[in-house]
Amino acid sequence: MALPLESVPNFSEGRDAATLEALRTALSRPARLLDLHVDEDHNRSVFTLVGDEDELAETLVAGVACARDRIYLRRHEGAHPRVGAADVVPIVPIKPEDMGRAKQAALTLAERIGDELSLPVFLYGELAPGRGRVDAGELPPDFGPSSIDERAGAVLVGARGPLIAFNVNLRGELSAARAIAATVRERDGGFPGVRALGLELPRAGLVQVSMNVEDWEAAALHELVARIEAEATVRGAEVVGAELVGLMPGGAAAVAAGPALRIDGFDASRVLELRLLEPAEFDLD
Repeated sequence: MALPLESVPNFSEGRDAATLEALRTALSRPARLLDLHVDEDHNRSVFTLVGDEDELAETLVAGVACARDRIYLRRHEGAHPRVGAADVVPIVPIKPEDMGRAKQAALTLAERIGDELSLPVFLYGELAPGRGRVDAGELPPDFGPSSIDERAGAVLVGARGPLIAFNVNLRGELSAARAIAATVRERDGGFPGVRALGLELPRAGLVQVSMNVEDWEAAALHELVARIEAEATVRGAEVVGAELVGLMPGGAAAVAAGPALRIDGFDASRVLELRLLEPAEFDLD
């Protein structure tokens, strides 16, 4: 039986309760809404939903339309970078072999957003290998109008593998968070597959190392936290907590649980629910 696809759309709203409720309603059917993460300092909301290709397309088009109509990007203030009211809309295969399905679903979605909602759409991830995060005006949109929408900006649509959005909050200076982010991100010689920013959280009175972990097997979360704690101590800062944005693969939790429980050789293969998702190695007659 085919597994559903996942989508994790990010919207540039994390403060207005009425808009968040409208987005929740729009994104609740026909796909299944699993999770909502809201951050007032980032002024951002991240929804996690699953469904087949048609269910995701219908639900996401409705969600993007809601964001277009309710979020005025030029008045937006928040710690997180953004290019659109409906900022990033990835389609994610739960199984690696379903990446082809995810890519086709993302292309269909991008075309519909451009045609039906008249918003400029830029492709990223597996649909645009080698392309980094798009800045408005940097290149022509792949779908939709050629100019950026004055009110709603643009939409980034792509297909990608599972990643973990993981933040570590610190009590200390913004300069410390930025320096620590540089030590853990891949492009500056840190952990493989890790992208990181140092951000200020004025409402919480904290700073943050905000990360996307694109390869949790190469960059285990407990190792990231240990490194950040060590770097924070050197810089006179203190780790006060961590947060998960959205959901994460069960295997990543298993990898972190092994050292925490001191179980030798513990990995995802020892988790019952994950084993049940794998094909049977043999049949019993």
